[in-house]
Amino acid sequence: MGRKVLEISASVCVDGGELKRIREEKRLTQLYVSKVVGVTTDTISRWENNRYPSMRRENALKLAEALEVPVEELLRKPAPPVEAAPAPPRRLVPWLIGSVVAVVALVGVLLAVFARTVRQPPPPASITAERVLPNFAAPGSAIPVQVRLTQRSDEGGYILREYLPKGWKLVQSNPPASSLDNDNGMVRWIVKAGDSRERIAYLVEVDRTARSGSTGNFQGEVVAGSGDSRAAVPVQGAAQVAVAPVAWADLNGDGRIDDGEMLQASHTVDEMSGVHIDWLELERLWNAGGYRWDDGRGRFVPVKPLESPGAAPRR
Repeated sequence: MGRKVLEISASVCVDGGELKRIREEKRLTQLYVSKVVGVTTDTISRWENNRYPSMRRENALKLAEALEVPVEELLRKPAPPVEAAPAPPRRLVPWLIGSVVAVVALVGVLLAVFARTVRQPPPPASITAERVLPNFAAPGSAIPVQVRLTQRSDEGGYILREYLPKGWKLVQSNPPASSLDNDNGMVRWIVKAGDSRERIAYLVEVDRTARSGSTGNFQGEVVAGSGDSRAAVPVQGAAQVAVAPVAWADLNGDGRIDDGEMLQASHTVDEMSGVHIDWLELERLWNAGGYRWDDGRGRFVPVKPLESPGAAPRR
């Protein structure tokens, strides 16, 4: 029935309140739904608040797929006709108005008292996540990414979902990804109860066509709990990387890796255990005192300090 309606018309009217109710009931975030449908979170919000009276039929079908419900449940139902009630006797009108006002005021007071009595702050999330990114990424290079995890309870597992910049691809991760969609830049890890790991580490390859001076934007969320207590928490920490011909270990982008930066890089490599990072390449760049990006070879090559260009302004 709903699909026939969609075939007849290029656009349909969706009940925003019902859309929001179903999404929250299934504990899905606007970010997740927007990624499945292919729109922004602002568009999802406008649909839920009925600011857009209609949408394309393709989007309605994708919404139904994301929420795992028949599309008919999302369509706006026609309002039933309302029969006019007979007017009350004129002398009863003042009495009725006074009674309604009194009842409304009483209900308001009772609700306020009840809310103040039972309102409690929500419990802290059972797990939080913080992303760590390098400052720079060269087109075509691979950079290390960490998501550090803080668990307050070992009960129940969790799902980490990361959204990579457009065109960037996951190369390797520890633990291996449970689900990978490099075409749309979405990666998911399912971590079961009892796994108390402190981080998830992965290498991501930068889009070779990425323009220097642009930025790569990361998003993510971690879903923990079970049943009605399941909740999605956004990944905190770094969310952007500057695209430039600069090595990931070069923290200030001055075209060389100094001793302090090499020490920090060694800590990063240790924390990225289980993911291969070419430490010998970093040593060659460090020992040379400078480097440059070779577009033809798609890699950094060591150069003497006098030949080293100013790769990027200090951050």
